[in-house]
Amino acid sequence: MSWLLFAFSGPVLWAISMHLDKYLVDRYFANSSPAVLLVFTSILGLLMLPAIWALAPHVVGIPLRSSLVITTSGLVFMVAMFLYFQALQSEEASVVAPFFQIAPVFGYVLGYLVLGEVPTAWQTAGGALIVGGTLLLSHRGGDARRFKSRLVLLMVACAFLLSLTSLVFKVYAISDEFWTTMFWSFAGQAVFGFAIMAIEPYRRQFLRLLRTNTRALISVNAVNEFVNLGGSLGTRYALVLAPLGLVQAVTSTTTLFVFVFGVALSALFPAFGREELSGGQLVKKGGAATLIVVGVALVGH
Repeated sequence: MSWLLFAFSGPVLWAISMHLDKYLVDRYFANSSPAVLLVFTSILGLLMLPAIWALAPHVVGIPLRSSLVITTSGLVFMVAMFLYFQALQSEEASVVAPFFQIAPVFGYVLGYLVLGEVPTAWQTAGGALIVGGTLLLSHRGGDARRFKSRLVLLMVACAFLLSLTSLVFKVYAISDEFWTTMFWSFAGQAVFGFAIMAIEPYRRQFLRLLRTNTRALISVNAVNEFVNLGGSLGTRYALVLAPLGLVQAVTSTTTLFVFVFGVALSALFPAFGREELSGGQLVKKGGAATLIVVGVALVGH
């Protein structure tokens, strides 16, 4: 199926992007707000606007209400990314990534409420396994006090907001055309960037980081943003071709690619990876990943 190729472009490219995100957060944004890093995403969204408009001038011809809803979904997407970067500041990429697997559960709930899609018993069982796998990775050991409640709250909220934006995108991409929906989504991302830059402390942080690490920050961020953009475009195009829950089930395999890439980086290029490679951690993460894979398979059943 052609949609499957587009859907799988997301998890592969997003896994690469997550490790680049982790490198950027640890190297340049450890003592800065994640909102500052998102300014680069907003800049890319701003640059995409004239490019899409030139190729498809009709994108500005949709009703005002539709453009406002899609733009708002772009803003919500950036809020979700803000929550994600907050989680990434204190956790490994392979611990944060599995929480994106909750998105298919939200996707099926939203699909039922808005689109009338009814999940099967297999899909319900798969959702339970996905949640179980993410909770396994959120626990550090036998001490309940060490449960990562902050990580859970941040990433569950992030997954819900991402599912919500995917739903909005699917509804409008089908009715108003793919590139029109992308255009107004990018507009929302650009608005988020303008709002962040309007806040003086964030603006000072951004300009200071850009001034002190100009070449490295721009080059790594540019690569990262285009890798992330490729995954987003592929996955969102798959949403036009296949059901929301099914696409999200496929994209939830991001965890596997993050885990594999993280182990490879830690073993071969330890300066760029920070995954724990102890036997206990590998068993726990591998077990959680297995639960998630089985859950994804059932959700897509």
